[in-house]
Amino acid sequence: MRTVGVEEELLLVSERTGEPLAVSSAVLASAALGAEEQEEEVFEKELHQEQVEFATRPVSAMDELEEMIVRCRAEAGRHAERAGARVAALATSPLPVEPSRNLGSRYHWLAEQYGLTVQEQLTCGCHVHVSVESDEEGVAVLDRIRPWLYPLNAISGNSPFWQGRDSGYSSYRSRVWNRWPSAGPVELFGGADRYHEVVREMLATGVLRDQGMIYFDARLSHNYPTVEIRVADVCLEPRTTVLVAALVRGLVETAARSWRAGEPPARMPVGLLRLASWRAARSGLDGPLVDPVTMRERPAEAVLEALVAHTEDALRDTGDLELVRKGIADLLAHGGGARRQRRLHEDGLDLAEVVRACARITTEAP
Repeated sequence: MRTVGVEEELLLVSERTGEPLAVSSAVLASAALGAEEQEEEVFEKELHQEQVEFATRPVSAMDELEEMIVRCRAEAGRHAERAGARVAALATSPLPVEPSRNLGSRYHWLAEQYGLTVQEQLTCGCHVHVSVESDEEGVAVLDRIRPWLYPLNAISGNSPFWQGRDSGYSSYRSRVWNRWPSAGPVELFGGADRYHEVVREMLATGVLRDQGMIYFDARLSHNYPTVEIRVADVCLEPRTTVLVAALVRGLVETAARSWRAGEPPARMPVGLLRLASWRAARSGLDGPLVDPVTMRERPAEAVLEALVAHTEDALRDTGDLELVRKGIADLLAHGGGARRQRRLHEDGLDLAEVVRACARITTEAP
């Protein structure tokens, strides 16, 4: 069975005001002491000092993945408290913020190269890694999952607010993220050689600093034998992250089987994929999505049903089918992070109170 690992980025916020706090150095220093005791280091710094990232180990069972996410969030919360902050699984800050860039030559280069885009990138995503047997299999997977990625963005949408106002989007993070020049959907590659050639050509332009800046919606990891799917917002609740991870593994396995059977990938133009991406970010689960097969708008429920049908055999074989069906039914009935944030605000909480409520949700036991 393919293994799955997850990276989550979390906001560091004030318990009193809900505003992001630039305390990642203190949080990571506390985490480093814990890593010495546990012989495990799971936390890393990100572009801005108002956020921190953790990565799980690769596992096969979704219940084990959820346990690790819950544990890592709780541990991040303890380290943040020592620095006078809380962690919040919010993909953007609902409150206005001028983020503080972390120190280091790489971050300085980014600021010099990209200007205001870097200042805007206080965003928190969720990246899912799924094991593959080779680069050739990995690229075959990338070619075949392209149109199926954007329902995952709708499922994970958790960034409705931006700089103190409602953005009108379920995932405004994804719109901000796509300001990077290498971000978004990509062409069909047809094989690993062509994939690596495209990456080399992109780096040779001088626009990108290194392979870490290949910000495709889905890419080969340059550190692990995995494909890395990068379209999701960080999810408010761990069970939503697990739902996304289960669906990603189902998509990877379905695509690999299709490749081995000699079935060609759908030749969707990148322009259509960009429109599907925008629609998912705008609507989330509260409006239409673009159907991955027909490239026409359909109700979100119908598109998610198509996603489950597409991956059903793989989900059944991994034992994840019922988990996915229940998770999608719950989201359609009760909403995900974006709807929950808006509902809290509509119920009379100001945005600071929304942040504090979401911080409690982030680290509470399921």
